[in-house]
Amino acid sequence: MHVMSSPVGEDHRIQVLHGLNILDTQASPDFDDITALAAHFFAAKFALVSLVDTDRTWYKAKHGLDACEGPRTGAFCAQAILEDAVFVVMDARKDVRFADNAYVAGPPHLRFYAGAPITVDGAAIGTLCLLDDEPRQLFDEGDCEHLQQFARIAASCVIKRRVAPDWPI
Repeated sequence: MHVMSSPVGEDHRIQVLHGLNILDTQASPDFDDITALAAHFFAAKFALVSLVDTDRTWYKAKHGLDACEGPRTGAFCAQAILEDAVFVVMDARKDVRFADNAYVAGPPHLRFYAGAPITVDGAAIGTLCLLDDEPRQLFDEGDCEHLQQFARIAASCVIKRRVAPDWPI
């Protein structure tokens, strides 16, 4: 398995994530709506609001998948938080970083991934991502901008909860 590096400022990133008290919280209609709308907008089979913890990726919201979390090692989202822009993998079978990933080699046989960082206090705490079991030929600059907009909405929902702790997320 390909070993990925940790983000610059990893200690700060984890401190921000844990300080939000969002990990392992119940499902939220706002985040569920974001993933459902993103999946529909991009015609993707799956969409996630994923939060990248120390050793796992935890899914605050998911559309089309039953899993609640996965290991950080080898995760698409763990790579995506290293990027300032949208991270795209058109066909994971052809990408050395992901070809042996359990979700690529086995069910749900992921092929396509696009993830935009969810950034709070300058730290990429996770991603709003799209996944599909079919590879893509095209995910252009306009698509990337729209995915970044969805990620900014997800970040706003996280921040709103911090400002108004009683707000349900």
